[in-house]
Amino acid sequence: MTRKLRMGMVGGGHGAFIGSIHRKAAAMDGGIELVCGAFSSNSGRSRAMGKQLGLDASRSYGSYRDMIQEEKTLPPDQKMDFVSIVTPNHVHFSPAKLALENGFHVIMDKPMTLNLAEAKKLQQLSLKTKLIVALTHTYTGYPMVKEARSLVASGKLGPIRKVFVEYAQGWLSNRLEDTGHKQAGWRTDPKMSGAGAIGDIGTHAANLAEYISGSRIHSVCAQLNSIVKGRKVDDDAAMLLEFKNKATGVLVATQVAAGEENNLTIRVYGEKGGLEWRQEEPNSLEIKWLNKAKEIYRAGRGYLSREAINNSRTPSGHPEGFLEAFANIYSNFASAVGNHKKGKLIDSEVYDFPSVEDGVRGMAFIEAAAQSSKSGQKWTKIDVKKQ
Repeated sequence: MTRKLRMGMVGGGHGAFIGSIHRKAAAMDGGIELVCGAFSSNSGRSRAMGKQLGLDASRSYGSYRDMIQEEKTLPPDQKMDFVSIVTPNHVHFSPAKLALENGFHVIMDKPMTLNLAEAKKLQQLSLKTKLIVALTHTYTGYPMVKEARSLVASGKLGPIRKVFVEYAQGWLSNRLEDTGHKQAGWRTDPKMSGAGAIGDIGTHAANLAEYISGSRIHSVCAQLNSIVKGRKVDDDAAMLLEFKNKATGVLVATQVAAGEENNLTIRVYGEKGGLEWRQEEPNSLEIKWLNKAKEIYRAGRGYLSREAINNSRTPSGHPEGFLEAFANIYSNFASAVGNHKKGKLIDSEVYDFPSVEDGVRGMAFIEAAAQSSKSGQKWTKIDVKKQ
């Protein structure tokens, strides 16, 4: 397309961290502009946010319903092209559904919905309307994650045998939700979040494991815990994984690891070697070989795969991070939307962004983990007295 894509936003008002991240990421490559929004469930605050962002007052809406219905009536050269949904989890499904029903593509935060049934409804609606739904599983946007995926797909590591993925945070080690903290408040409220650590960061870990390994998680043996007394959702999770390619793995997702920030780490091992990537040092990828010295690949270097190079913005040695990874997802999604408008059929794998299918898998993962955790049939006690 020769023009910028026009974005409408649902959520992301005053004090909403992730809304600002989405706006910056969408604008980074110059191909998307924010033209309208319903930034709060409070109409006054929504319009005030629109004014702060410099939007036309007529396109700062009091509700997402008003926004979608009004934008639908505008001329093609004015109305928004897609909706970005950056609300708490319980306000994902309804605006996404309404947007698809009225002809708008959708990009949204994870987890996609409150439950698997809602996720499947969006998937069916996306298929029916042939509109695009993307999910911001941010970490798949890092260049060195794409390099890791390419390396596995090349077969250089041999058949994949083992996957270890850990996402450790410490910010909920105490009852931060009792202090008026906005993020902690809704993320620990089951009516708003649907799930705790397993939905918030566990889905990121699972998605990353599938993305790099190239195989789907087949089954889980999980334990979800609420470590902090009185907390109504899980804040800690650990599980064994089985993949469809017969690899096995371990996933840990915790928000009560005191002192940790966003320590997402993944290790993938094949028959001939393994790799390791850490989100807190995202421009490096360690390659570990069975019979030769370890190698360290660096972002921005000419020896990397086409996928890694195409998702890098700066020369080597200039750090790229969370915002750029986020922007890669928006950029790839925007390319797909632009080509969709030209009448092309869109395969999310080709454009390399997390799709509605990933969203459904994320919800299925959450529900499987919860079901496994409630089961009493998975643990065998160690009994040294047993004859």
